[in-house]
Amino acid sequence: MAIRQLSETLINQIAAGEVIERPASAAKELIENALDAGATRIEIATSGGGKALLRVSDNGSGMDAADLELAVRRHCTSKISETLEDIRTLGFRGEALPSIGSVARLSIASRRRDSAGGHEIAVAGGKIAHLRPAAANPGTIVEVRDLFFATPARLKFLKTEKAEAGAITEIVKRMAIAFPAVRFVLSGSDRTTLEFPATGDDHLGRMAQVLGKEFRDNAIALDAVREEIALTGFAGVPTFNRGNSAHQYAFVNGRPVQDKLILSAIRGAYAETIPSGRHPVAVLSITLDPGLVDVNVHPAKSDVRFRDPGLVRGLIVGAIREALARDGSRAATTGAGDMLRSFRPGFQPHAQRPQTAWSAETSPSRPYQPTTGFGERPQASFDGLSMPTARAEPQFSPQPAAPEPTVRYPLGAARAQIHANYIVAQTEDGLVIVDQHAAHERLVFEAMRKALHSRRLASQVLLIPEIIDIPEEDCDRLMQHAAELSELGLAIERFGPGAIAVRETPAMLGEVDAHGLIRQLADEIAEWDTASGLSAKLEYVAATMACHGSVRSGRRLRPEEMNALLREMEVTPGSGQCNHGRPTYIELKLSDIERLFGRS
Repeated sequence: MAIRQLSETLINQIAAGEVIERPASAAKELIENALDAGATRIEIATSGGGKALLRVSDNGSGMDAADLELAVRRHCTSKISETLEDIRTLGFRGEALPSIGSVARLSIASRRRDSAGGHEIAVAGGKIAHLRPAAANPGTIVEVRDLFFATPARLKFLKTEKAEAGAITEIVKRMAIAFPAVRFVLSGSDRTTLEFPATGDDHLGRMAQVLGKEFRDNAIALDAVREEIALTGFAGVPTFNRGNSAHQYAFVNGRPVQDKLILSAIRGAYAETIPSGRHPVAVLSITLDPGLVDVNVHPAKSDVRFRDPGLVRGLIVGAIREALARDGSRAATTGAGDMLRSFRPGFQPHAQRPQTAWSAETSPSRPYQPTTGFGERPQASFDGLSMPTARAEPQFSPQPAAPEPTVRYPLGAARAQIHANYIVAQTEDGLVIVDQHAAHERLVFEAMRKALHSRRLASQVLLIPEIIDIPEEDCDRLMQHAAELSELGLAIERFGPGAIAVRETPAMLGEVDAHGLIRQLADEIAEWDTASGLSAKLEYVAATMACHGSVRSGRRLRPEEMNALLREMEVTPGSGQCNHGRPTYIELKLSDIERLFGRS
């Protein structure tokens, strides 16, 4: 078969298959164009999930007649000149508008601010209509109707209108977080109007609009720099988590991305602090020289490639862990709300009395056990003791002395132990309830983790070294990390061009499948250029040992033991959650308690 040149329309339709996968892809491209044009107000309207109608209006710089004619032609752009090494705009490929026009009915009306009138151009199924004058406000209005009418086979692969509308909403949210100074309005016959007023430089305010006001109260600021890369943003406390990763947002030089390296780094930073199946909430913004990142990996521009991925990953993990160590031990503010909601269903002052008598044995709630709790005998140990207070006041002395600085204890002073498992402590403005086993488990684990990283780990020497055959390139990668692995108790040597000899393994791991471990490390290094998998295995063992070596549920503690536990929690990073990610304490403010009793 002879080779022939494809028509321009068919070329654009092929390109549309890569750039415009669904209505949300078209919305993303059009919003990016509006932002590149300097818009401060962007309005998006949809119908039929964006399949029937997608309209994006902005107050940006607009286009004149000559620009409009070029805008709908492939590979015409004003955003780059001769190189891809200094891209500072969201769009740059010059493919979005001609791709949309090849599979839909596209019309563009635009007017420059210094122009007396505007112009309009239309494209339907790849056929460009003549340019004509049009009445228009300064800015641009792009209207897309009947998406994929020219390629009906693509319509079969789209989801329901509700799902497509939701995908467009997610795109708008990501753009809104990245550009807080821009006002976004999303409306249409297939949705409830969503508006994000501009917040200027208040990035956290915009995040609260998108992620909910609870995020503001549970976010920890990030600000770190390593070499030429800067990381800013906010990370949620570990106990403020979600059931999926949809609440993790990443931006590179202002561009929203869904890069697996960044998502993996977030997951690694929260290791041992989030329960299995739960995901942290985070908004990360990475700023670096455009020459250090490739944004031209895929036509959709949602993937990027960093010149030094290990540096980026290390920066993210280090910054988040440092923030969590600094301020991540506090309990999520949603914990008190959950507690109040759990109390509310039982608070029915006007409800009819139950037909059968209540008993502690048959009640599903079992609020107390008759043999423990607030009875006189269990609480007798607190009588006659000088109890610590949450507020330290200067003591009187015969000699006049300078007042001592006030010492504040965020977790307060222990007042009771209930059910031989929970410590009730009084703070200056409320109370906290501490799960003694979960709290002590975290303290033991952090002590073991510190020991893991403070010296070379003990190793066990193999009587007969294990020889593992792997590809030569994997051998090269492993030997580059040999010193790092040796510090973790894994001693390896090169054994010919395509084999590794394992001479020592970490003692903590006991009997080790050396073949599986080496192959896993080789795969990890090949993908991430890091050998953190072994460290993660060791920390998992430490977490298991901490769980079995901590204060057990059911053990009665003396008041001084409880207060010692509280003081240690206050100075231990990550003490707000146990090794399994569950909260170690819940805080109730006095205002919450008053709400519970209907006093506010």
